[in-house]
Amino acid sequence: MASHSKKDHGSIHEFTVKYLLLNVVFYFYLQDARGNDVDLSTYKGKVLVIVNVASQCGLTNSNYTELSQLYQKYKDQGLEILAFPCNQFGAQEPGNNDQILEFACTRFKAEYPIFDKVDVNGDKASPVYKFLKSSKGGIFGDGIKWNFAKFLVDKDGHVVDRYAPTTSPLSIEKDIKKLLGVS
Repeated sequence: MASHSKKDHGSIHEFTVKYLLLNVVFYFYLQDARGNDVDLSTYKGKVLVIVNVASQCGLTNSNYTELSQLYQKYKDQGLEILAFPCNQFGAQEPGNNDQILEFACTRFKAEYPIFDKVDVNGDKASPVYKFLKSSKGGIFGDGIKWNFAKFLVDKDGHVVDRYAPTTSPLSIEKDIKKLLGVS
């Protein structure tokens, strides 16, 4: 479960979360990395796409595929995708951590960080998601409506935009490029 360590929540960099997967390269060597806390300040200077993911959603194939495409294209220019599995919408992420990793790494070759399963709404919502939602509310209220809601965060950790679950990751490429300063 994500937590926070500072009173002022002006930046995503002020939170700590638990790793589920650091990088696919380390997948088989991950026993000591799983469940470890990571301070999101390690992502200072990076543009972030933060997304709640699920393995059994109608949006899964297109989103995982396009997120991987974006990551491969822009990871060397400073893009990080931070994926947070969530089982709050139609129980579409029922798996345990091992099952989530196997699915994301094997089926979609996810190489970006995947964190511990979280709640994004309700009393038990992750502090990271409370921060994201309070920084950039949705059209019909702050709550996350479904799997694959996306938040775009600048290099300083400020939430710049929020995208609906049905928004294609590739359709936000121009916004990512602008924050990365690439043409």
